[in-house]
Amino acid sequence: MSDLVTREPHDGVLVLTLQDPPANTYSYEMMRALDVAILDARMDDSVHVIVLIGAGEKFFCAGANVKMLASVTPRFKYYFCLHANETLNRLEQTPKLVIAALNGHCVGGGLEVAMAADLRWARKGAGKAGLPEVALGVLPGTGGTQRLLRLLGKARAFELMVTGRLFEFEEAHALGLVSELIEAESADAFRARVIEKAREFVPPARASKAVGLIKRAVHSGAEAAFTEALALERELQQQLFESEDAREGLAANLEKRQPSFKGR
Repeated sequence: MSDLVTREPHDGVLVLTLQDPPANTYSYEMMRALDVAILDARMDDSVHVIVLIGAGEKFFCAGANVKMLASVTPRFKYYFCLHANETLNRLEQTPKLVIAALNGHCVGGGLEVAMAADLRWARKGAGKAGLPEVALGVLPGTGGTQRLLRLLGKARAFELMVTGRLFEFEEAHALGLVSELIEAESADAFRARVIEKAREFVPPARASKAVGLIKRAVHSGAEAAFTEALALERELQQQLFESEDAREGLAANLEKRQPSFKGR
């Protein structure tokens, strides 16, 4: 296990911490470590929710390491970007809830990582977000042009990318880019609060298998024709109809009690 991405399990919640302070910029080595951690979490039945967070108090992630990019060949940069895209696609397609916990500034490739998560929870007043790549003469090349477009719409996404301006988490929340603002006195308090809230999506309180398949329906269905998306929805629903959690949920509803889910 790489020290660049550390893993910390919390009763169904796996916290993955990007470890390269102060800015937690990512290299090819960090992306490989994140890729392995995502694949391992997929296969681990004890993991129901994945939380991504940055080390320290100042940054979630400031994106790719600029010194590294300035020192490598164009061919290396191309394959570096390709692998980063593949890693974030795997994160997005993993049928488990993924939360990006923005403990500090989330800019450039850091925002691109966060946009591949399902929910983005930010510490109130702790930082700024944005895609300033245009100031380097490049574009957001780790899915940024496509994910921001899908999250905010063409006009707003285009404006934010061509100006490259950074904006406070409060504005990001107003735009819908940040799902929730969390008040916390310190980065440690924020981390603890995020883990506490993430556990609300873990069995027995929540049917995590249903959450995962809702995610599959939304992400895959959004890119398909409507009739194909409906067919996917029916197939995923059938998987849930055959699950223990669906039987428990229906029984609990009829018996007027709280369900106790198992995530299977």
